[in-house]
Amino acid sequence: MRSFQKIIAASAAALATTTMLAAVAGLSAAPAFAAEPLRIATATPATRHAAQAEDAVARGRYLVSITGCNDCHTQGYPQRGGQMPTAEWLTGSPIGFQGPWGVSYAANLRLTVQGLTEDQWLAFARAERRPPMPWFALRDMSDADLRAVYRFIRSLGAAGERMPQAVAPGGVVRTPYIPFMPQDPPPVARR
Repeated sequence: MRSFQKIIAASAAALATTTMLAAVAGLSAAPAFAAEPLRIATATPATRHAAQAEDAVARGRYLVSITGCNDCHTQGYPQRGGQMPTAEWLTGSPIGFQGPWGVSYAANLRLTVQGLTEDQWLAFARAERRPPMPWFALRDMSDADLRAVYRFIRSLGAAGERMPQAVAPGGVVRTPYIPFMPQDPPPVARR
């Protein structure tokens, strides 16, 4: 208890010194914060919930940024070195990825999440997908991280159009696509 009293006494002395120096300098004798009564901030359940929701959106943005979601789900993102406004993120890409699975497309996640609850998103995000989607990375994410990603995507709002459906192997492809399989180099001519 004595140490608390010492802290109070030291604080009062510091305030008195500050007030005296302000008066000598011709400034207001009372610091600006002294005009208001001391209020102890108490968070209400509503403000705590709002702060947690805001934190989850920020965490989701961070996770989307570092995990490469934009590399496929935001057309032109890699080519622009990631320099794209957030308003353009996650609207999908009509450029397919071709392999033995056929041709797959990066979905417009902003439209996808509009029709899903958070719990539905957890199941959706962890479902196995065609390459090159790294579905196994989402499978291994915590529920809290996946919920944060969901909240961030929802915060962006709906935008863009639905992307083409996957094309089965041997099917007709009507969009540009990237071959997503190792290629053997052309034979080198011998001299």
